[in-house]
Amino acid sequence: MKKALTKTDFNFPGQKSVYHGKVRDVYNINDDVLVMVATDRISAFDVVLPEGIPYKGQMLNQIAAKFLDATTDICPNWKLATPDPMVTVGVMCQGFPVEMIVRGYLCGSAWRAYKSGVREICGVKLPEGMKENQKFPTPIITPTTKAEYGEHDEDISKEEILAKGLATPEEYALLEKYTLALFERGTEIAAKRGLILVDTKYEFGKHNGEIYLMDEIHTPDSSRYFYAEGYQERFEKGEAQKQLSKEFVREWLINNGFEVHGANDQKIPEMTPEVVKSISDRYIELYEHITGSTFVPAEADDVLGRIEKNVNAYLAQ
Repeated sequence: MKKALTKTDFNFPGQKSVYHGKVRDVYNINDDVLVMVATDRISAFDVVLPEGIPYKGQMLNQIAAKFLDATTDICPNWKLATPDPMVTVGVMCQGFPVEMIVRGYLCGSAWRAYKSGVREICGVKLPEGMKENQKFPTPIITPTTKAEYGEHDEDISKEEILAKGLATPEEYALLEKYTLALFERGTEIAAKRGLILVDTKYEFGKHNGEIYLMDEIHTPDSSRYFYAEGYQERFEKGEAQKQLSKEFVREWLINNGFEVHGANDQKIPEMTPEVVKSISDRYIELYEHITGSTFVPAEADDVLGRIEKNVNAYLAQ
């Protein structure tokens, strides 16, 4: 199996700066375009795990490219090209400091909060008597702040976003409109693949005064999918849903003693080669299910060299 790519340190022509996110490394070229490298790093609960997952970056990058191309009629997005299987190049945007999280079903952190008695998330009131994995009457938007590396994203309401001036009322209305329309499109595409798009997140920014969709969309890192077949039956029996998402990584952490709200420096459970391979296999399953195509691993002898060559060739055009 190929070695995971967990660190990049390129120096592209015209490079002004580089930002190393939890899983992506973003290179600023002349304050004009961004080169986003999807590494094989993996994060859960805002913690980057010590081992990378082979082919994860390629899979996420290719899923995101496919969905960005399939939603250009809804809103403009930042993507210009994918010169390498692990790279997307796009226009530079001034990002809004919030992530637009949209939920069609009650699960994950929202369910954990609901189960503990919470009936309002991010200013959205939740109905009484809901069960885990139940569909909301209509999708709800539960934004979070965008945390710096090592910090945790915090829930924030529409009212707080406006009060803090993170977006104007006009901008926020458009962010909401785009978020719901993108989620509806993602739901339609998922349904054709026998999947339910449960929840996801979008990031937006401004480019030349216009709001653009940024980053990646509808990948297993930013989204949760259920298998449609058997959903109703499992829901009625109160059984866990069969899902395609990163939740299995979160569950593995919790089952191995990781505390969700524990100290930032707590020890991560050991990631054996078997654990790493099982996560990689799950990502391949995810990729093939979401895209309907067989995963074709990219040439992996010298991944850094390949990326550098492909990006330089694109930037030289």
